[in-house]
Amino acid sequence: MREIVFDTETTGFSFADGDRLVEIGCVELVNRIETGRTFHAYYHPERDMPEEAARVHGLRIEFLSKHPVFADAVAPLIEFIGDAPLIAHNATFDFGFINGELNRCGRDPVCMSRMVDTLQIARSRHPGAKHTLDALCSRYGVDRSHRVLHGALLDAQLLAQVYVELMGGRQIGLSLADRPVESVVAPIVDHAPRVRREPRVFAPNAGEIAAHVAFMKRINDPIWGA
Repeated sequence: MREIVFDTETTGFSFADGDRLVEIGCVELVNRIETGRTFHAYYHPERDMPEEAARVHGLRIEFLSKHPVFADAVAPLIEFIGDAPLIAHNATFDFGFINGELNRCGRDPVCMSRMVDTLQIARSRHPGAKHTLDALCSRYGVDRSHRVLHGALLDAQLLAQVYVELMGGRQIGLSLADRPVESVVAPIVDHAPRVRREPRVFAPNAGEIAAHVAFMKRINDPIWGA
């Protein structure tokens, strides 16, 4: 089973209000195990970068202007994601920007049936807890010490580990029943017939009996009576 975990960075919160996609990072999973294949790209947003957004991901227009616009560089992304399910945290946000960009350049949108939202999964698994990516990394022991700013590929790599834990942990990938187990027939061993032995009697001798009588006489007010 092939799945793609991804994350995006944008100029703001709403494609409909003029915000644009500026970065995407994707991580490939097969049977919930990272294959090592990733996809990462920056895009020129064809607009300015608000300072509040730049403080989150560190991407400014001076850097992004050196990269292609989405329409000119979309083909490698479409090829990488293929028809696999797409996993994101608060996935409706990321899907909104991807499909907004695809529509803008005349491409077919990604079907929403492919969307897997780890935020909704986390809410169902841990009701009442914090469900941010940072909080889930802490819950599952995922190292995020190198995460200073938001970055699409780094966040996708962290989310891939969190997603595996949300879905049951890495043991889910173990295929213990993939191969038939050969039955083992133990050899029958003939045991030698048992020899019955008479029980041995350990009777006290005269000295032991006398010592016991003397000891009992030294007990005052025994619970068993005089």
